[in-house]
Amino acid sequence: MRISDLFIYPLKSGRGIRLGSTEIDAFGLPGDRRAMITDPDGHFITQRELPDLARIDVRPEPSSFRLIMGEKELAVPPPNPENRMDVAIWKSIVNAAVADETTNEQLSGWLGRAVRLVFFDSGAKRIASTEWAGNDTPVTFADGYQILVTTTGSLRALNADLAAHADGTVGMERFRPNIVIDTEEAWSEDGWAAIEIGGLRFDLVKPCARCIMTTQDQTTGSRDVSNPIPAMGRIRMSADRRVPGPLFGWNVTPRDSGKIAVGDAVKVLEERPNGWALKVRNRA
Repeated sequence: MRISDLFIYPLKSGRGIRLGSTEIDAFGLPGDRRAMITDPDGHFITQRELPDLARIDVRPEPSSFRLIMGEKELAVPPPNPENRMDVAIWKSIVNAAVADETTNEQLSGWLGRAVRLVFFDSGAKRIASTEWAGNDTPVTFADGYQILVTTTGSLRALNADLAAHADGTVGMERFRPNIVIDTEEAWSEDGWAAIEIGGLRFDLVKPCARCIMTTQDQTTGSRDVSNPIPAMGRIRMSADRRVPGPLFGWNVTPRDSGKIAVGDAVKVLEERPNGWALKVRNRA
């Protein structure tokens, strides 16, 4: 098994950037989900409620980044670390740096509603769930964990089910992974408790329950496209009430720092003998 793709998403719910290699630190992949859109009260906004976020490209620059949406372009200056607000992301409250007013006004115009752009800078703190990831594992603006891993074998199996039911297939971009592993066997990741890549340990701590974002085109934000949720409901519905819903991919916590690259070999360090419990459903 080897890494086939690496991605970061500098703006939460914005378009991804494909990488050839990346450093790994306690937060996961540097540059991943370090910026986020919120409403004026600081509640996070994603493609779930604002599909147009899928149309925003991010181009990193030495001290900040540039946002592009169609013909519109915006150079975002580094935030003033003294200009901060508390923002809510799921059950977490994070004290984040806030973009300047000009940036926020322009983004509000792009998106048709009042928004704020906030940053997970050196003054921001957030810890992943101790129930799943252990104590004191830091995380940025990702939904809950540092890294999302998916496999090519599982995507093939999902698309085979979609095709068998005369539904269109989907690409891996629908699932917004950080690390894609090329596998022959479908769902083999359910049996991995820990893997090693480039001498670094990664713990697979929790399967990823999927939401409406998987039904959206990750370039246009359109929902008038193939929908993978029925197939996941047929073959990947969790039977464990701690993680309800359809599953695809695993949330991963890195235990070492270093560098990984596309083409690196992936070794299973520890197995999860019983995999993950799934509901048995009528697949007709």
